[in-house]
Amino acid sequence: MTNIPFSPLRHFARLAFLAFLLTFVASRTLVILIMTRRMPDLFLHMGGTHVHHLNYGIFLLATVAGVLLFARLNQAQQSLCALFYGVGMALTFDEFGMWLHLGGSYWQRASFDAVVVVLSVLGLLAFAPRWKRLRAHHFAVGGVVLLTVAGFSVLLIKSLGHANEKLMPKLIEIEESGPG
Repeated sequence: MTNIPFSPLRHFARLAFLAFLLTFVASRTLVILIMTRRMPDLFLHMGGTHVHHLNYGIFLLATVAGVLLFARLNQAQQSLCALFYGVGMALTFDEFGMWLHLGGSYWQRASFDAVVVVLSVLGLLAFAPRWKRLRAHHFAVGGVVLLTVAGFSVLLIKSLGHANEKLMPKLIEIEESGPG
């Protein structure tokens, strides 16, 4: 086995990927539990306005950017920033559809698509082989994976369309009957 040198980029991307994934799953789970009244209402309301969690994500991303720009950080502190970056990205992109369309339902398909794209980019940064190490077999496997993903995407889009017809009315009903 060859000794692969430590790569801060890959390390930070893996931390951000993990934080993003766990935060996305946690936020969706909490929203469902709150809206179905299986958990107390943790939503922040200011002056009668529901403050969506994308706002927390934006403030977190701005804070991380400021810290990275204006502070000298060691490796551990940079790792912590990578974790907070992943959390901020998840909170923001979980409600991507709402800021793209300036409102609407929490369950917009655009939010799910945005999360998949961000996770894919972070996943590639974190786990793809380094460019200098790519060989012919990597391109062959990559082509097969690309074709498989394309086929899976077509099936997924068709099944999500069907699921959307069945699930969306129920999700909107839950959202409307949930706490403000």
